[in-house]
Amino acid sequence: MPNKHMIEVKHLVKNYGDLAAVNDISFTVDEGEVFGLLGPNGAGKTTVINILCTLSKLNSGKALINGFDADRQRSQVRQSIGLVFQDPSLDDRLTALENLEFHSRVYNIPRSVRKERMEQALNMVELWERRRDIVKTFSGGMKRRLELARGLLHHPRVLFLDEPTLGLDPQTRHRLWDFILDLRQREGTTVFLTTHYMDEAEYANHIAVMDYGKIIALDTPQELKGMVGGDMITLSAADNQRAQTELKERYQIESKSDGEQLTFEIANGDRFIPTLIKELKTEILSISLRRPTLDDVFLKLTGHRLRDEAVKSELKEMVRQFGRHQRRH
Repeated sequence: MPNKHMIEVKHLVKNYGDLAAVNDISFTVDEGEVFGLLGPNGAGKTTVINILCTLSKLNSGKALINGFDADRQRSQVRQSIGLVFQDPSLDDRLTALENLEFHSRVYNIPRSVRKERMEQALNMVELWERRRDIVKTFSGGMKRRLELARGLLHHPRVLFLDEPTLGLDPQTRHRLWDFILDLRQREGTTVFLTTHYMDEAEYANHIAVMDYGKIIALDTPQELKGMVGGDMITLSAADNQRAQTELKERYQIESKSDGEQLTFEIANGDRFIPTLIKELKTEILSISLRRPTLDDVFLKLTGHRLRDEAVKSELKEMVRQFGRHQRRH
């Protein structure tokens, strides 16, 4: 039996004046899947999420969430989704419990299950002991976890995460993803995320690469990386020139030399290395293998690295956080 499409997007278009922020894109997301939208700032990722979450109206095309039309059945769509925004959206003058209480009323969660839901959500993100503390006293990671708890309070079928770990340290990012993946495993929640982080994109079952409002590639992380080519092997030999000649004559491999080491690309590099060590006449002093990354995929597709965009985004977030801190003090 085929999986149910939890999200269906057909020929979606969103214009801002003469700018096509989203330019005729189509894709589907299966129930229980983690789906990643990868791309630089300005690619249209947040616009797509805003349309799917009924925060922005489309110009043409169709977007269905849990079978409901995002343009015409906005109330049903909102009941089907949870959303963790790119920017903080908690009321930091309230306690963690008060933030969830307000959200539960907005979503008409019955009074009979409200308390149980809030306790369950706060326990899941390990904030139950801090439930009566003012959110202003929370760290960035704790606030993100509280936003995740709030987004899950009404048991959504789809959880939207717009740059969910932007500005968090690696350890906190890892813990947050443990919560998200555990939730998906237990509840079968469909997760739709946008991210700059390559390691986060690896969690996705499928990734759509977006640039200038268009989807330029859509596949599994493994298949996307297969577009780049083989593994990259770097070696240093006792005689690099002789090793380079031998690689070409014996294996028909063209390698590049920087004077100190040779680099070349080959499929199934992990299988080739033992053969090379055994057969190469020149002594190998060191050898390493690097598999293609999603950053390599993005570079191949667009001509620029997504990592550069991530650094810019991190710097922008740091400046924004610093500005907020200065205004408060």
